[in-house]
Amino acid sequence: MDSRLQLRVQRYGWDRAASVYDRAWADPLQPAQELLLEAAELQEGERVLETACGSGLVTVDIARAVGSSGEVLATDLSDGMLERARTATVELELDPVRFERMDAGALDLPDDTFDAALCSLGLMYVPDFGAAIREFARVVRPGGRVAAVVWGERRRCGWADLFPIVDARVKTEVCPLFFQLGTGDTLEALMREAGLQQVESRRIRTTLDFPTEERALEAAFAGGPVAMAYGRFEPAVQTEVHQEYLASIEAFRAGEGYRIPGEFVAVRGKVAA
Repeated sequence: MDSRLQLRVQRYGWDRAASVYDRAWADPLQPAQELLLEAAELQEGERVLETACGSGLVTVDIARAVGSSGEVLATDLSDGMLERARTATVELELDPVRFERMDAGALDLPDDTFDAALCSLGLMYVPDFGAAIREFARVVRPGGRVAAVVWGERRRCGWADLFPIVDARVKTEVCPLFFQLGTGDTLEALMREAGLQQVESRRIRTTLDFPTEERALEAAFAGGPVAMAYGRFEPAVQTEVHQEYLASIEAFRAGEGYRIPGEFVAVRGKVAA
């Protein structure tokens, strides 16, 4: 897929997903967010960049970690997600946060500006993974940290058939190479190639709990990266993809809902002093 087209797909897809994202994903993604924050080791008073901030689920914790003496710049492609995140921080009176719409792969920011750059489950959607990581490293001061968490290996993510089910009905892939960063040491290698040092990683397996069939479908189709493609399907096609997806996760049914296996990988590196 052309990179500009991929960015448009992501932007408008996440705009569409913004209204249901928190309800669908806040609880299932909490282990990934905790993993990222542990890797980042944020300190009070630090300046932090968060890319692909989404609805602000991690932004809130970053702001709390750096306190009123710190600063947070949260960026995302989606205006809808940024508005959600902005509302969340205002309601919680988290003052040191500002928001800008920005491409993670081409940051309009000066060099050596932040103590840390974080990305929670956003790198998978960037057309050029390496370029984004180099941008993170560029804007972080010497001795600062870059940390990212991504989904793990495809075979360990029980919901992974979602993509081919949707892709079979659209002309372009919704999320090309989605699981590449979580396979083997791919993300570690990219961080080293970007010049980062003391690169460390941690991989965890988890379970995504969805209490009902409806909640599992909402998370997969309306609350995630396929939302734009799904929204254009005729009702009959939506019914078809629902049935196919539910069949793909049937092994993980638990009562009225589902307990779907997943995996996350967090990697941290330091900018050379």
